[in-house]
Amino acid sequence: RIESNTHALKNIQAKVGDLDALEKRYTWLKALSNTANGNISGKEKVMLETYIQTTYFDRILRRAAARLMQMSGGQYELRRQVSSGKQGQSGLDLDVVDHYNGSLRSVKTLSGGESFQASLALALGLSDEIQCTSGGVQLDTMFVDEGFGSLDEESLNQAMKALLSLTDGNRIVGIISHASELKS
Repeated sequence: RIESNTHALKNIQAKVGDLDALEKRYTWLKALSNTANGNISGKEKVMLETYIQTTYFDRILRRAAARLMQMSGGQYELRRQVSSGKQGQSGLDLDVVDHYNGSLRSVKTLSGGESFQASLALALGLSDEIQCTSGGVQLDTMFVDEGFGSLDEESLNQAMKALLSLTDGNRIVGIISHASELKS
């Protein structure tokens, strides 16, 4: 009986060691799963795919903000909203910093011409980021159809300066527009 119980005790102790190892692995995997699924208590819920998107989006935004600053004469800068108060898929909304009056507001409040500049800056920021991260792929030709007709004269001149700066380094920029100022 002692021999049988000793053998059973050794088996139980071996299984307890295995159970401890499995419990540590489960704890680690559960923490990883909670992180990936945005289920960490006390933290804002951000899904893994949204986290990855925001990482890339921030890189694009840094480039787009520089472009918008140039196009707007230093007035506007794009920023990602840090928290939108929504649950789930948040973190990809944009604000604009107005350096003339020091305000931070949603991009939805921009006028037509300002929205055009923001859209163009984002497109150019995306183009810049693709060229920098795609292992030597270079965009030599770009077509822009962004509603140039909605711009006032000053905004149009600033947008044209930004587009003309793209032609440095043998790039071709094609513009699709009915605006007569662009034709000249």
